[in-house]
Amino acid sequence: MRLPYSATRRHPRIADLDVPVTVAIDGPSGSGKSTVARTVAMAFDLAYLDTGAMFRALTWAALDAGVDLRDVDAVAHLSRTAPLHQSTDPAQPGVWVGQENVGRAIRESRISSQVSAVATNLDVRGELARRQREIIAGTHAAGRGIVAEGRDITTVIAPDARVRILLTASEEARLARRQRQTGGKAVTAATRDEVVRRDRDDSTVSNFTTAADGVTTIDTSDLDLPGSVEAVVTVVLDRAGTGSTPEGAA
Repeated sequence: MRLPYSATRRHPRIADLDVPVTVAIDGPSGSGKSTVARTVAMAFDLAYLDTGAMFRALTWAALDAGVDLRDVDAVAHLSRTAPLHQSTDPAQPGVWVGQENVGRAIRESRISSQVSAVATNLDVRGELARRQREIIAGTHAAGRGIVAEGRDITTVIAPDARVRILLTASEEARLARRQRQTGGKAVTAATRDEVVRRDRDDSTVSNFTTAADGVTTIDTSDLDLPGSVEAVVTVVLDRAGTGSTPEGAA
């Protein structure tokens, strides 16, 4: 993936801090969080965790196994037993169910249209949150920081992260971005359902539209990718670019 600018040459390397840093990024569909988070991780040589991919992979696993997504107990059981594995390399992100690489399959419309049924299952959220915290802790134990993005990273998964950001954008901008990602020229009903309806469903169990205390809001409505990355990099450098105070410390 080509970076929109050479951040590693223009800015200090966050990876060189004595204490590994977590950059937590939340936001609704189409706010740009996945692309921005991955680009920032590459720029600073940090690990990268796409928590949404984990929910999508579990949705894929449930459908592949014939599990009714409306059966909350069955899906919760699967969340505890499914052999999910994610790469934290931002240059080569990927997700597997057992030996099956489902990185492309989880982006298909059949997953996008049904993932909310899994993401709003509270038992599933608890189990996947445990897995996500383990991944973050594992990267820190290895001496490396991480950029983690999703819906409730700043408040539930990594509330003590030194850098916490909420990326937002207008509904119009988010719909247009998602449509471009799927190769279309005009916003379709399917795209609107995927973005607006999913955000509405997921908002019943997660607040990803209003920044919690200590979380910096960045509106990307009028920003292109380089501008969005630059805005996030500025916050990262401000919050984590100097000093080595451990996360969670006063």
